[in-house]
Amino acid sequence: MEFSIAIICALIGYLIGSVSFARIGLKLAGIKRDISELEIPVEGADETARVEIFGANAASMILGAKAGILIGIMDMLKAALPMIILRFILYPTEHYYLIVWVSVLVGHNWPLYFGFKGGRGFSVIFGGLFIVDLIASITLPIIGILFGLFVAGNMMIGYISWVFFMPIWFLFRTSDLFFFFCSFFIMILFILSTRPEVKTMAKYRREGKLEEYMQGLYASSPRWRGMKRMQDTVDKLGKKRYAIGFFVLFLIMVFFMNLDAFPILV
Repeated sequence: MEFSIAIICALIGYLIGSVSFARIGLKLAGIKRDISELEIPVEGADETARVEIFGANAASMILGAKAGILIGIMDMLKAALPMIILRFILYPTEHYYLIVWVSVLVGHNWPLYFGFKGGRGFSVIFGGLFIVDLIASITLPIIGILFGLFVAGNMMIGYISWVFFMPIWFLFRTSDLFFFFCSFFIMILFILSTRPEVKTMAKYRREGKLEEYMQGLYASSPRWRGMKRMQDTVDKLGKKRYAIGFFVLFLIMVFFMNLDAFPILV
């Protein structure tokens, strides 16, 4: 791997990632409202909370679920397409496509063109993972949902936990540590990008309004409303959920210990 090419890939990836399809979507829809001004009501309180995300999910709060899905697909493609070019056409034996994956995520989360205020990068991470390891892109989100619903008992954890499973996946999946460090760095970038939400949740927890804030959050987004319905369905299982959770955790452990049964990642 040549250092100069790696730097060029990182720079191009960052500039591509800085393109905000959420903001473009709002402009094309004729919405004059800036996505950075998006707020949600705090249930049962005469106040609103600023939504500190500026990606597909935020756009869906304004434009609806279909538009949010389309914007999410565009965000996936802005990572996937340059990665395809690098991995399968220009440099099939090098790791430049992984550098682009990381740099597109940096651009998406901290875009140069929009005051470094971006999204959280779920679509970018997933789009890149689809190119890096197709099996992982199918399996990890399912594992994350099962873990969140039945083990952690929190669908919000299920929604994000697959990102945390990625480094473990690649550690068992391949002897090439570049994949592990790349996925670990992506996990760190994701954690850093969620700091505004964490601060907001901490604020409402101190004020005793966390539940009200979460209810407003769930009600504001088609994606989060779907997550809430899934969680409510599982909660109806009562104590049976714990038995299922133990079984799910066991299956996850067995699964990770037998990743060598899958085709080798090259």
